[in-house]
Amino acid sequence: MLRRLALGVVTTLTAAALLLPGTTGTALADTVRTSQQSVLRTLDVEHAWKVTKGRGVTVAVLDSGVDARHHDLAGSVITGKDFTAGATPRGTAEVRLHGTYMASLIAGHGHGPGAADGVMGVAPQAKILSVRVILEDEEAGFRKFNSDPRYAGVVAKGIRYAVDHGADVINLSISKDRPTEAEREAIRYAISKGVVLVAAAGNDGTGKRTAPYSYPAAIPGVISVAAVTPALIRASFSNRNSSVLVAAPGVDVLGAGPGDEYWVGRGTSQATALVSGVAALIKSRHPAMSPALVAQALSSSPARKSAYNTGTGFGVVDAYRALTVANTLARHRATASGPGVQDPARAVGKGAHDTPAAVKVRRDQRTIAISGGIALAGLVSAAASLIVLILLLRRARREEHDDLAMSPPQPPGLPT
Repeated sequence: MLRRLALGVVTTLTAAALLLPGTTGTALADTVRTSQQSVLRTLDVEHAWKVTKGRGVTVAVLDSGVDARHHDLAGSVITGKDFTAGATPRGTAEVRLHGTYMASLIAGHGHGPGAADGVMGVAPQAKILSVRVILEDEEAGFRKFNSDPRYAGVVAKGIRYAVDHGADVINLSISKDRPTEAEREAIRYAISKGVVLVAAAGNDGTGKRTAPYSYPAAIPGVISVAAVTPALIRASFSNRNSSVLVAAPGVDVLGAGPGDEYWVGRGTSQATALVSGVAALIKSRHPAMSPALVAQALSSSPARKSAYNTGTGFGVVDAYRALTVANTLARHRATASGPGVQDPARAVGKGAHDTPAAVKVRRDQRTIAISGGIALAGLVSAAASLIVLILLLRRARREEHDDLAMSPPQPPGLPT
């Protein structure tokens, strides 16, 4: 859900049209950055930036492509493989709107003196790896791309490509109704390589108590992100289900568009990109941190503590608090250590303090058969003895009854 940013009049903000009647270029640039302040303040990025701005991290944006020449992204974008090749007629220009928008929210670095103008992303010093796996609705090859079986596995291929080309975080501001086994395997592969995956919870929640699950967000191991309003309540369109882990601003979020444009939009896509930026900050500070611990840092970061709910998960992510939690988590080992703990790299029972090896018991089948026979004979003997005892008791009761029947009756009035 996107619309071009307009200030007072219906106009597109581009590098060629930054001046509006009654304004100056500086004033307009200030308005762009000012429009971001609510979102950046909600995420508490200014405090986080005192720790890290994402240097050394690569975030793969699996989307519709990124405009690497946008002045707020110039020098930060690596253009990767286009898995949609062949769907669009030759010579047709790529739109790259959605992908550029998401990339700017993650790693936009602004422009101009002191980078004071334009969009500033959550991790402005991170790199973007653009991997094209979807087409914009208005692109000429959109219908062919969504109906041709050749493109059914592009997301899985894109994930593997991103992992193999240095991605630390993968942003998936995309969704569909059903996952494929190839996507599940690709996600397992990414996690096994320490790559964090962040995906959109979906925009089908309007009027629904429990919205459908969206994929790949609902695949285990993926951080599913919901959208909230400026009031920090669930946006009405944001899917509500048990896969949701955290939330971020997703209403009236400003970002960059191709050709030095700026756009305002709403959706779980925007919220996902913002959380990917926070994940990039964590990976910059702790490169070896596992995806599971990154997810724990994110889910432990919300400033407003409340019980988990399927609308916003554990709450709205706070970048500075996420880094603080990550610092704590980083002090712990993934495996136990110390006296008496078995070294997983060594065979069991090889050290003085290692757990002794288990004793292997040899089963003697002949002895087992004899013992079983004796036990069975004992059981039969006990059963026979019980039957004899019951018969003797019944016989004794019958004889007693017969004796009472043969006794003469007592005269009336005499004691019995």
